[in-house]
Amino acid sequence: MEQLIAYMLTWTTYGTWLQGDSRGWVKNSRVLGQNNGLKKSNTLLLKKEPVKLGPEQKQVVAKCIEVESQRLGHKIFALAVCSDHVHVLLETSKDSPAQTAQRYKRITTHALQKNGMTGKVWTKGYDKRYCFTPKVLTARIAYIERHKPPNQGLRAKKQSN
Repeated sequence: MEQLIAYMLTWTTYGTWLQGDSRGWVKNSRVLGQNNGLKKSNTLLLKKEPVKLGPEQKQVVAKCIEVESQRLGHKIFALAVCSDHVHVLLETSKDSPAQTAQRYKRITTHALQKNGMTGKVWTKGYDKRYCFTPKVLTARIAYIERHKPPNQGLRAKKQSN
């Protein structure tokens, strides 16, 4: 049996990637397709406008995650903060993916609020994808690098093997 070497966490900003979205959406670790009726009903349930991060806000989130990961000893292989979602690829640690996602969402919300953002920032929950082989790890790094906005700090770290 192969050993878990890393996991990718993804979470979205509030209201920007609803169930039924044409880009696909995740439920119980399954990617599901477009469903206009479901998306429309979810849109009607929004309590505020969807949150889109601007360039400065994306930098705040990226820096916050980088600093916290160093403090906790989490090794980040790749990080991309987009206007409507975050991808972070981490080496396994003593912290569970759920604890890690919750921590990063909480500290980034606090940092954004200190910089003037109000209200809810992130959707409930997150998605996780596991990496059991260097080949899968390399593919996930490439995926995240393709999503990374220009001039966003952290560069992918090479894995040693």
